[in-house]
Amino acid sequence: QVQLVESGGGLVQPGGSLRLSCAASGSIFSINVMGWYRQVPGKQRELVARIVRGGPTNYADSMKGRFSISRNNAWNTVYLQMNSLKPDDTAVYYCQMAVRQYGSAVYKETWGQGTQVTVSS
Repeated sequence: QVQLVESGGGLVQPGGSLRLSCAASGSIFSINVMGWYRQVPGKQRELVARIVRGGPTNYADSMKGRFSISRNNAWNTVYLQMNSLKPDDTAVYYCQMAVRQYGSAVYKETWGQGTQVTVSS
């Protein structure tokens, strides 16, 4: 069993900053993709940023220059630094990882439970 636990969400004023964290635990052999997505009620979940092991780091256009994704050296924790936050950034933020467990030959998409970010004065 693999679990992703997010933290760091909350209420922030416009122009403020927040840092989200997502830690993976369980029977993990390897993780090769880490990402953050967000969703508002009535809309589809959208990509915020993603890191691929040995590959590129991708950002949604509206987040470039404001958000920064990073990871720890152990490849089991991913962070999202969010600066210059706007009310439109209000959403539930989910972390997602492609995880290969011990005894498995495939990477499985795994999601966290989500953390609420509210940008409001």
